[in-house]
Amino acid sequence: MFLFLGSEAEAGVLADRLAQFPQWNTKPPTQKVAAAEDLIYPDWMAGTWNVTSTLVDLVAPLAPDIVTPGFENNRRYLNEPVTFPVRFQVANQNYFEFSIFNPKSKIQNVKLQESVVADRAFNGLNIATAVLGSSAILSVKTDPHNPNRQITLLPGKRQLVSIVTSRASEIANPDQFISTEVSQQIFRAPTQLYLNQVETTTAYRRLQAFGAAIEADQITAVYLSPQDPNYFAAAERPVALYRYRLEFFP
Repeated sequence: MFLFLGSEAEAGVLADRLAQFPQWNTKPPTQKVAAAEDLIYPDWMAGTWNVTSTLVDLVAPLAPDIVTPGFENNRRYLNEPVTFPVRFQVANQNYFEFSIFNPKSKIQNVKLQESVVADRAFNGLNIATAVLGSSAILSVKTDPHNPNRQITLLPGKRQLVSIVTSRASEIANPDQFISTEVSQQIFRAPTQLYLNQVETTTAYRRLQAFGAAIEADQITAVYLSPQDPNYFAAAERPVALYRYRLEFFP
């Protein structure tokens, strides 16, 4: 069975993209998301997990002409495992009302198929704290009306706003799930405003053997925003690529 959600494309386009790393010359094929839509995960990802994440590679494809702030500093994380908890849960909104022909009642509550989604605020806080330290993060909040909008508050009246604008996903077999999300990120500080776009493409695989229950190959790609003076020089190509190995333990 093959299922592609979020855009119409040939089977395996995201898997092929991962195989071509780091030769990425454009953004992935995705579809724009609505405010209430969230990324749906397979049911075998439901639950709370301890994740070990290891940065295994980082590339600046357009260096030395274009290098993102902080890229060189991120080399210190190479091959250094980071552990944090994450949670995937059944979406809260599983009910809707619709009219049916019934002599006694025209309205009934009908339960939709349960959908597994990420607890974005919980996951975002734990990941940021594990990488930057608890003193570097004040809070992580997800818009209650829009799961695609997240705000991270930082000391010194700084904040990072991340808004998922498009996504796609693939299910090549029952034990594999690949997703990609493209987000607009806005970093605000009293004397600074910085914008960019970030793609996160992840291939999850359920394991049948002992040890980690799930492993994943994750790539984060950073793209310049149209406001950046180097935007046209980059021509939709990523300016930074980070590859991680993830292991999920119950």
